[in-house]
Amino acid sequence: MEIINFSEQNSIINHYMAELRDKSYQKNRLLFRRNVERIGELMAYELSKTLEYKPKTVKTPLGTVDIPLTRQEDIVVATVLRAGLPFHQGFLNIFDGADNAFVSAFRMYLNREHTEVGIHTEYIATPSVKGRTLLIVDPMLATGGSLAAAIESLLEAGKPKKIHVCCIIAAPEGLEVVRQALPDDGTIWCASIDQGMNEHKYIVPGFGDCGDLCYGEKLSALRLPTDK
Repeated sequence: MEIINFSEQNSIINHYMAELRDKSYQKNRLLFRRNVERIGELMAYELSKTLEYKPKTVKTPLGTVDIPLTRQEDIVVATVLRAGLPFHQGFLNIFDGADNAFVSAFRMYLNREHTEVGIHTEYIATPSVKGRTLLIVDPMLATGGSLAAAIESLLEAGKPKKIHVCCIIAAPEGLEVVRQALPDDGTIWCASIDQGMNEHKYIVPGFGDCGDLCYGEKLSALRLPTDK
């Protein structure tokens, strides 16, 4: 399995990462969401270089030209609600002809001290991913539990030709969990791999709770009652 870490390269992604991490910039939710989206766009562009292309003849007003194109309809972009939404939009801005999938998976603390975390998956909406290129985009790869659950749920919709997992910040512990869930030819793309997690399972130094910074603080992740 290949891991691509953009923090090891000099690129404009590092500029957006600096603003995402900066407490003063985090007060501006619009800027925060836009930077998450922009990193998604840049990562999608870099990922696009790895796809298969075939020439297509395009007619111009003055003649014809052969341009290598990829089949965007063979791509499925999947995300984990809710923090993944602006990151997902960044990928969709680039792969605008792709199909989309959404997984509702959230962490639940299992003890009073908030040091033990479980993952609950409640909702999935996806097309068939059989034989297609599946991009699973989620900004934070901390414990890896929600991404592993998303991979498991999405694979019930068929076996993809290739799986790419894309995140903004990853912890080494989460990378190992996802590594075990991915096929050997899977690829993980990260804007940064940080040093690890604290006792509450948040990435350090990270930048905090991505969902809260994008959309406001939540009371908790609650399951809604179902009709009997």
